[in-house]
Amino acid sequence: MKAKLTFNSKNFEIDLSKPLDISIPLREGTQNVNAWYAPPVKIEPVVMGDWVGSVEAGNSVNFRNVFFNPHANGTHTECVGHISKKVFSVNKGLLQFHFFAKLVTISPQLIGEDFVITKTQIEKVISNENCTAIIIRTLPNQKQKINKHYSNTNPPFIEKEAITYLNSIGIEHLLIDLPSVDKEKDNGKLEAHKEFWNFNGAVEHHKTITEMIYVPDTINDGIYFLNLMIAPFENDASPSKPILYRLMEI
Repeated sequence: MKAKLTFNSKNFEIDLSKPLDISIPLREGTQNVNAWYAPPVKIEPVVMGDWVGSVEAGNSVNFRNVFFNPHANGTHTECVGHISKKVFSVNKGLLQFHFFAKLVTISPQLIGEDFVITKTQIEKVISNENCTAIIIRTLPNQKQKINKHYSNTNPPFIEKEAITYLNSIGIEHLLIDLPSVDKEKDNGKLEAHKEFWNFNGAVEHHKTITEMIYVPDTINDGIYFLNLMIAPFENDASPSKPILYRLMEI
């Protein structure tokens, strides 16, 4: 199945039978990606007396409980409710799911003891291209990102000025292969999060940040059609499954 789209006054076609999945799935155990000092994902059969929700255990269905933290255990999409006193739901804030997105690859710059994605680096790879989403793949891009344990490793992050620039060119959905856009231990400043959502002004509730994606090297930098799918959790964050489609000019 194919669909036709118009972007920047040009006509394109996408092949819906060829999705490019850039999510990291939720998997049980310690081989799953993990951050923020959270326990690993746990998936276990429901037990009610002598009844066990497992076909292997002799019953007719698998009936399992799943225990996880969306911020810590896999690809997730979050809204401003992540940092606000008032409860906001990503399920109520994200009402559109298809966007033109620019995929860029950046090697974070060493500044002191931190690796940082800077405004200068962002400016070099994206300008005002009418994309409302940006996908940032960081280098090095080892496949170990799908099961890396980030706690106490001081991962790279994005400086506030880079976020200010992204806001200025109309970016509303930010996707990145790191556990956070902010420094792991920043004494609660959360400068990048707050800047992105204009937290101290007219808060932009529709904007989202998606973290802990994985973009294989087989997907080249460029503009894609993005389907940003979330599970319908009434929570500040939800597990998500961002899918890209290549644009073919016609």
